[in-house]
Amino acid sequence: MATDLTVELVAVRHGITAWNLERRYQGQRDIPLLFPDAEVGLLALRDALVDERFDAIYSSDLNRCQQTLAWTEVTKAGVPLTLEPRLRELDFGEYEGKVYDELKDLPHYRAWIDSVGELQIPGGESAAQLRERLDAWLYDLATNSLADGHKKILAVTHGGVIRELRRRFETIHFWDGTVLQAQGRRWQLIYQKDEHGKGEWQCSSSSAVPALANATP
Repeated sequence: MATDLTVELVAVRHGITAWNLERRYQGQRDIPLLFPDAEVGLLALRDALVDERFDAIYSSDLNRCQQTLAWTEVTKAGVPLTLEPRLRELDFGEYEGKVYDELKDLPHYRAWIDSVGELQIPGGESAAQLRERLDAWLYDLATNSLADGHKKILAVTHGGVIRELRRRFETIHFWDGTVLQAQGRRWQLIYQKDEHGKGEWQCSSSSAVPALANATP
């Protein structure tokens, strides 16, 4: 395999919402950020990205991600911005708007928890369906980056999406992939194609965003 592309991908989760505080499943409901509660995290994220220059920006088209992107102040003239439905949160179907105590005794909910999120949610998605749309997005990201010379990319998205990306790039367990609101991950990625043109992503390093206080350069 020959190296076709090296790219730095920064993926951050939206700021806090009322449903986050209430521990309700949001999924693809278009819940806005909660102010003033979201401000501390958003300002910390803005400070973490203040000196960053991105070649391309992708954001979930849901309002809470667009609001988060606006607060980061990273959008610049000439930098392409794509509102991307494939970066939406997992579709939680019948679970959306509900909290654990409302669901804990339902057999299908218990089965979903026991499957570590793999089973399809009634009226919603399975983890495999989420991975499928993320694979399609990553393919397009590689195609666009190769065509346009993009080396550094920002994605503003949701906790479930970042969890799946961490499982893919960091090979960690489902329960270890959580990131808090207005935080995220930075990955150094290599995209390679084989002789049949099939692409494969590899991760050479990962780190927290904002960077941890005890992190070394």
